[in-house]
Amino acid sequence: MKRLVVCCFAVAALASLSPDRVLTKILHATAGIVKSSQAFAEATNGSVDIQPGQQSLNASRAAREEKAIQDARRQQLAAKEAAIAVKELELKKLSDKLDAQMKLLDDSKKRLDESLKSQKKVQDDKQKKMIGLFKKMRPEQAGQLMDKLDEEKVISMLNQLDTKTVIKLIPYLKQPRVLKWINENLNGV
Repeated sequence: MKRLVVCCFAVAALASLSPDRVLTKILHATAGIVKSSQAFAEATNGSVDIQPGQQSLNASRAAREEKAIQDARRQQLAAKEAAIAVKELELKKLSDKLDAQMKLLDDSKKRLDESLKSQKKVQDDKQKKMIGLFKKMRPEQAGQLMDKLDEEKVISMLNQLDTKTVIKLIPYLKQPRVLKWINENLNGV
């Protein structure tokens, strides 16, 4: 205890504190130690007699236990950080894999769109040729051929032909088809 007081006065001198103030702090600290020792003695029914040497042993034991607890917490945190790092790595790999698959899907979609465009262009070109062919034919022949086609195709072709050609073809087409074509045009279908 004497050593503690001397050390406190030395620290007070370095910190330029008044000796009275240092002494007051020391008394408060020792009073707290005495009170906690008495409370411990009462809790253990006075069966444990705490000696001054034992107080320092208990304090050093408590410090070691606190350090062990802190070390265990640090190890737990390090283990959790390592697990998180592994999970982040797995997520990054999955993300990269998904990005690669998305790129493949986008490329496939582009190829499919281009293929559909080219097929539609080829189909449109064929249909234009057929319409040109029907324009050049005599109305009787064109009407006979168109009557053998699907009704929807005939209506589509009539929509694409110019009015002059349609007027020439109408007398040679089956009348129900012509009426359906007229109704669709009047109704805006």
